[in-house]
Parts: sequence; C-alpha cells; structure tokens
Amino acid sequence: MDKTAIPENLEAIISDVDGVLVDSMPFHAHAWKTSFKEAGIDIEKEEIYILEGSNHRGIIEKIFEKQGMVPTEEDIEQIHERKKELFFKNQKACVFDGMDETFKSLQAKFKLAVVSGSDRAIVETLMRKFYPKIFNTMIAGTDVEKGKPDPEPYLTAVERLAVQKDKCIVLENAPLGVEAAKNAGLFCIAVPTYVSADHLHKADIVVRDHRELVEYLRSLLD
Repeated sequence: MDKTAIPENLEAIISDVDGVLVDSMPFHAHAWKTSFKEAGIDIEKEEIYILEGSNHRGIIEKIFEKQGMVPTEEDIEQIHERKKELFFKNQKACVFDGMDETFKSLQAKFKLAVVSGSDRAIVETLMRKFYPKIFNTMIAGTDVEKGKPDPEPYLTAVERLAVQKDKCIVLENAPLGVEAAKNAGLFCIAVPTYVSADHLHKADIVVRDHRELVEYLRSLLD
C-alpha cells in the first residue's frame, strides 16, 4: 500500500459502518431480499451490495426503477419498516478482527466519525454493541436529505468534526460510498468486503482486505 499519497497532518478519520467496521451486510441483504419478495419483487443479494451505502429510499427507488416501476410513499414506508424488522430479528453481525481495538487506540489521536446509509436505529445498535463511546459523531441514512453517492453525508461529518477536508480520510467498502467521499472532495481508502476491487476503482487507495486496513490504521499511531 502506497502511503505517500495519504494527507499529511491527518486530524480525522471518517468510516462507513456496514462492511468496514462491522460484518453486517449479509444480514442487510437478506432482509432487503425478503422484504422486496414480500412486495412482489425478486432481487439478488448482489444487487444490494452494489447499492450499499444508499439510504433506504435510494435503495427502494433503484430496485423499483430496474423493474420499470415507481414506488409510492406507502411502498417505501412498508418495505423499509419490514426490512428493519427482519434485520433486527435475524442479524448476527460481528466486528472485523482487530478493528474495534484499533479504533480504541485511534480515538486518542484523531477525531472520529461514522457515516452510514443505514437507519439510525440500526447504526446506534451496532455502534453501541461493538464501538461504544469511541466515535465523536454519527451520521445515519435517516439523518440526511440525500444519501450516498451524494456528498451530503460526508460533508455533514466534516462539518460536525470541525476539520478541513484535506485533513480527513474516509474508509469505505461500497461503490456508492466511495463515490460519495470523492464527490465530497475527500481522500478515500476502500476495502473490497462484499464486492470486487474493480467496483471500488474511484477510491484513492484500495487495500487487499481488512488485515491490510488494520495494519495501515495502526501505522497512523506511530
């Protein structure tokens, strides 16, 4: 991994949640697939992985669009609520090896934020369980008007952290998340958790896996 391009005098790290901090996307994908099937639409979990990072409205609208349909507000509300119900009922998410301990160390040196496309209730549940009292601020999909790939979520995090954009890095694993970070003018490091590295080509750096990501993050403590 070429570290020469990393912003100097780094002050903040902004991270996605699902697929970067927590191995949770398979449970999101299953919940989405089931909730769409109950609404009469068959999808594959890979479609959700490509749309990962978008908020619930964005995902529902895109899936309907692929079917040549436009969802009503009732469709959006019903599918979203059912998806949340299924996720909380079936999820067995776990932290990626080494990430929790690494961020416990990073919090002493950097301002930290999480930016997720997931519903706030889901993000709060995962962060409370795996990363309690570590991050300075949280931006969930339901906290912003426009979700990823729009830059709003990441720009909101930068504003809340009160740092300059060139003093931040973003950690992502989803194509729409990478696009959002770059649209916000931020340096982005991506890890191919559920999609191939080819889908993350817009990132400044793509690491091989979480092991390499942990090694890099720990090097920031030197």
